[in-house]
Amino acid sequence: MTDRPDTDGSPFDDLPGDLMIWVLIVSELLVFGAGLAAFLGVRLTDPAGFAAAQDHLHRAAAGVNTVVLVTSGWLAALGAQAVETGRLARARGLLAAAAGMGAVFLAIKWAEYAGKAAQGIGVETHPFFTFYYLVTGFHAAHVAAGIVVLLLVAARAQTREVEAGVAFWHMVDLVWVLVFPVIYLLR
Repeated sequence: MTDRPDTDGSPFDDLPGDLMIWVLIVSELLVFGAGLAAFLGVRLTDPAGFAAAQDHLHRAAAGVNTVVLVTSGWLAALGAQAVETGRLARARGLLAAAAGMGAVFLAIKWAEYAGKAAQGIGVETHPFFTFYYLVTGFHAAHVAAGIVVLLLVAARAQTREVEAGVAFWHMVDLVWVLVFPVIYLLR
């Protein structure tokens, strides 16, 4: 049993945040998992075409984005620790920095999309790009939502809220750590 006042002795009391955030996280992981499974399934029908399409991606930018999001997750975790120890100003700064790194991720992703548009590559160019835009665009939407969540929980700096927001942000990180190799590296 935890020392939190809002516990009822259930096995979910030790989860950071709230049970409902975990329901959301698991459902989002299932959606992304289904998208990646579909990508891999369709890839089996045209491995050469997928490899040729993949060569149009900017792997270095995606690698930088991976470092950006992992660093952001680390900052968010430090922010959660700071809230737990009552260092609210530090927590707010760390959570804002994590959100700022999310904005950097989106800027790099936007530049990548702009580069594809300049090359005339769209969702109908090849099935690879249909999945590329759907999966990475859906992820980018989660990054944008996560930025808002981090800023909202930073403003209030309440332990349970920060835990829930940071748990969501870690899901966004985790999804990218799975998307990056599947979309950008797997041959």
